[in-house]
Amino acid sequence: MKSLKHINKYFFKYRWRLFLGVVFVGISNYYAVDGFAYARKAVDFIKNNAANPDKDYLMNELLQYGAIILGVAVLSGIFLFLTRQSIIVMSRLIEFDLKNEIYSKYQQLDTAFYKSSNTGDMMNRISEDVSRVRMYIGPAVMYILNTFFRFTLTITAMLSVDATLTLYVLIPLPILAGSIYIVSDIINKKGIQIQEQLSDITTHSQEAFSGIRVLKAYGREDYSISKFETQSTEYRGRTMGLVKTESMFQPVMILLIGLSNIFIVFIGGHLAMQGKISYGNIVEFILYVNALTWPIASLGWVTSLIQRAAVSQTRINEFLQTKPQIANTSEASAAIEGNIEFKNVSFTYPDSGIQALKNISFSVKKGSSLAILGRTGSGKSTIANLLCRLYDTDSGEILLDNKNIKGINLNDIRSQMGYAPQEVFLFSDTISHNIGFSMNSDAEDQNPESSQYMEAVEKAAKNAVIYSNIMDFPEKFETIVGERGITLSGGQKQRISIARAIINQPKLLIFDDCLSAVDTETEEEILSNLKQVIMGRTTLIISHRVSSVKNADNIIVLDHGQIIELGSHLELINKKGSYFELFKMQQLEKEIMS
Repeated sequence: MKSLKHINKYFFKYRWRLFLGVVFVGISNYYAVDGFAYARKAVDFIKNNAANPDKDYLMNELLQYGAIILGVAVLSGIFLFLTRQSIIVMSRLIEFDLKNEIYSKYQQLDTAFYKSSNTGDMMNRISEDVSRVRMYIGPAVMYILNTFFRFTLTITAMLSVDATLTLYVLIPLPILAGSIYIVSDIINKKGIQIQEQLSDITTHSQEAFSGIRVLKAYGREDYSISKFETQSTEYRGRTMGLVKTESMFQPVMILLIGLSNIFIVFIGGHLAMQGKISYGNIVEFILYVNALTWPIASLGWVTSLIQRAAVSQTRINEFLQTKPQIANTSEASAAIEGNIEFKNVSFTYPDSGIQALKNISFSVKKGSSLAILGRTGSGKSTIANLLCRLYDTDSGEILLDNKNIKGINLNDIRSQMGYAPQEVFLFSDTISHNIGFSMNSDAEDQNPESSQYMEAVEKAAKNAVIYSNIMDFPEKFETIVGERGITLSGGQKQRISIARAIINQPKLLIFDDCLSAVDTETEEEILSNLKQVIMGRTTLIISHRVSSVKNADNIIVLDHGQIIELGSHLELINKKGSYFELFKMQQLEKEIMS
């Protein structure tokens, strides 16, 4: 139960609902048990008045007993309904809060966490695992309370009739408790295995759906189906093992209840013949035992629910207790001007162990542009990741407006930065919402329904040279792009990403090889439009094309994580070094292609 302690704060939050649920379940059980006493009185009345010739009198008395029994049953049902309205509704509210807590935690965790975690597993924790925890919060808690009150009231009533008969009736209960203790441990272990297997299935399905084009391109549909069937078979086997374990409870319950009824009839009959109890008490005891049947039977089910919930909450706690490596160390608001300086920065990716940067130093003045050129794997994108604080440096420091970037409000850094990444991600939404994603939707003039918003979206689309393509779509800016922008070409996705980066007019702009999928003519048009956009803004242009970087104020050339050349386009051409060689090679490629 240790892992489930995390839920206690929610029980406290909804304590009044829980309190009312406890009161209602107590009242419901009081009326349910109280009805059995009237059944005993009715039986004793019939036995004692069987010879009475006044049939009308007998009928009226029996009708009164029947009405009372019916009345208490109705009252018990009403309060049972109120119990469900209190406790089950509370469980749904806690489920809502817990999902929001998990989702909020997902937003706080850094890039390193997502690189080491499977999407399917994370989805399973916020859906399936939370659902299992809700079953503990709602049904399990309700039936635990119901069992407690039913046992307390019933056994108290039984003891008030005859202690000896009660003890005989309760003989099977220690056997039941022992079997529950043994089987619950088995259920716990099997539950862990089932949840792990379910995460594997979810991960496989998610990857198959996301990579369906790759699967079809290589004709690997049958392989994917076979792998899914193998995992599903394993899941079925583990689930059936748990079902078989749980199925042991019901026969044991029936056997134990049957033994109790035998004791009642045999021992109770002897006591009745000795005049120690009435024959109505035998009927009353049978009703009491049958009233305990479901609470006893539910113990196994409730135990299973609690064990499964504990397993699921353990999985949830694993990442709720994960501390992000990138922490926001300041809540103070900070206006970013745009002066950037890297001082002896080195960085190694924690997941792969690859050293991406080695003792890098450079500076960018406010309002100027810096281009970063280099081959694949030279460390270009790493500089962008560090500046966005997706990672922190291993050594050295990054200064933003002469302040260490780690001491500046992380939200302010990212809100005043426009970033067009190398790997474009578009949401399954309209084009207008994808472009306007970086805008503050709380602002009055940035409401997606307002004309100012659409004017800003259209202007950004024109600057990114995607406007004419959008207007060719039947739904224009309201076109749904599909998951990850699957309905668009690579160049169209990149240009929408550029539009999203510039729409908010940020102080810092980072273009990370975001023109690689467009032709040279479109590239020149985009760069020409961006001249006006980047004017007065600090801009980093990352590319492997000289044509994309030649107009920057300064250019650095990276190779194996180190700066090998630094200067303007003309200065680097005159040096006749690596930049010059790359320039000549790309010029030759352009001539051959033309």
